[in-house]
Amino acid sequence: MPAFHQRHLLAIEGLEPPYIADMLDLAESYALLNRSGKTQRDLLKGRTLINLFFEDSTRTRTSFELAGKRLGADVINMSVSTSSVNKGETLLDTASTLNAMHCDLLVVRHAQSGAPALLSQKVDAAVINAGDGTHEHPTQALLDALTIRRRKGRIEGLIVAICGDVLHSRVARSNIHLLLTMGARVRIVGPPTLIPAEAERFGVDVFTDMRAGLDGADVVMMLRLQKERMTGGLIPSSREFFRFYGLDAEKLAVAKSDAIVMHPGPMNRGVEIDSAIADDPVRSVIGEQVEMGVACRMAVLDLLSRNLRRNT
Repeated sequence: MPAFHQRHLLAIEGLEPPYIADMLDLAESYALLNRSGKTQRDLLKGRTLINLFFEDSTRTRTSFELAGKRLGADVINMSVSTSSVNKGETLLDTASTLNAMHCDLLVVRHAQSGAPALLSQKVDAAVINAGDGTHEHPTQALLDALTIRRRKGRIEGLIVAICGDVLHSRVARSNIHLLLTMGARVRIVGPPTLIPAEAERFGVDVFTDMRAGLDGADVVMMLRLQKERMTGGLIPSSREFFRFYGLDAEKLAVAKSDAIVMHPGPMNRGVEIDSAIADDPVRSVIGEQVEMGVACRMAVLDLLSRNLRRNT
């Protein structure tokens, strides 16, 4: 049985390599199970999973829903736009309501950093952070790591270039923590206005020139340009951003010949990535990331439900 004994999954930062490796190994077994077609299990029979998303999501919410159902859980998707939250209910009052429902697993996405952590202190359920503000998105980092490991056979020693809007990206932060913990060399690449001021303290190499940042990279991870989080003129225009920082064949040519291309989605084609690269059947693993998302979230739900059983 894997050695992960935490009650919640709120962040990648602080997780030790054996815990991460155990989650990836379990996720790999679920990836194989899903591909075999034998997906219905009863591990979560009698458990209730609530998806509580305060921000829009397609991939993450749907994959958590599918993961829960494949493990036999009762899955409820709470629509915040039609809930009491939209009528002024506080987060703590929401926590009290959820506690009264006696749910077992709570998946939370929120625009404010730290909201899932606050809920974890107020509810009896196991809480999974599905993205909070610009803080973290731990299951995205796990699925990215699993995708890399499946394609490259390892994480340790790889050069991974994370490119684009790093400043506003919780995906970038979780990936930086995980990849460095597992022994990869991480570069962040982007315009100075979209690089965090404290970036070098993360232990990464910082590049503001795209070609220099991609030189010799094993993995190129593009990020969405998050205009909804931007204030002021951080980029001159989408066209100019693509010219200097969008991934096309010319820029990708300086990476290793077998480098893979990733993107957490949703993609802004022609802004962060050229369609020919996004759809490349050899280099692009964007579709595989979505597939591995279900497997990783099944693994997380499995592990946290085991911990619930230990505590009951």
